[in-house]
Amino acid sequence: MTDIKIQHILTLSYLLSKGAKYNFVPVTTSSLGKNIKKSQQAASKHLVELEQGGFIERILNGRVSSVKITSKGFAEMIKLSTILNSSLKSSPSHIELRGNLISGMGEGAYYMSLKGYTKQFKSKIGYVPFPGTLNVKLDSKENIESIRQFDALDGVLIKGFSDGKRTYGWVKCFLATLNKSVDCQLIRLERTHHDPSVIELISKTNIRKHAKLSDGSKVVIKIPINSK
Repeated sequence: MTDIKIQHILTLSYLLSKGAKYNFVPVTTSSLGKNIKKSQQAASKHLVELEQGGFIERILNGRVSSVKITSKGFAEMIKLSTILNSSLKSSPSHIELRGNLISGMGEGAYYMSLKGYTKQFKSKIGYVPFPGTLNVKLDSKENIESIRQFDALDGVLIKGFSDGKRTYGWVKCFLATLNKSVDCQLIRLERTHHDPSVIELISKTNIRKHAKLSDGSKVVIKIPINSK
């Protein structure tokens, strides 16, 4: 991968930010340690090891070192950057959840039919959902932890409202596909009676009938990253 030790990457990054690719820049071990969040002794050790490895050149002047990154040091940072960029771009384009179909309490049909929601669904996701939600119980702790991240994402926000008698919470919608064939939306609710292991899906059609599912059916839900 690279000859640079992991602990030296922050030091070289700091030196690059100070202009040390082309120029000798003054660096004290105390200021370096503060910027890379290491002790002064650790910062001093970094400079010594980087110099010994041929990644930097140093001119000592008392407590201050003038430091310049060598062509070898810069080339190693370019290699690291290339590896990181490649890794980031190759990350999965979706989040995959697995679980089993379960029956709900019938509340989904009521809420999905409320005008305060249906008008927003029509204008924001392009359709009024089939009255009811498909309930899926996630089958592992990994899936349960994965779903939590959606609470911090924007999604398509269906705002909460009041009908004068009671207040209804917001709904966030995320594009999803069930079993590779059924287009739907994963919804996250401001208020829910379900425990964290249960997720809800909505669609234009009755997903159970369309996909020929019944309680206990195993399903796979894929949610595109950065999609609404």
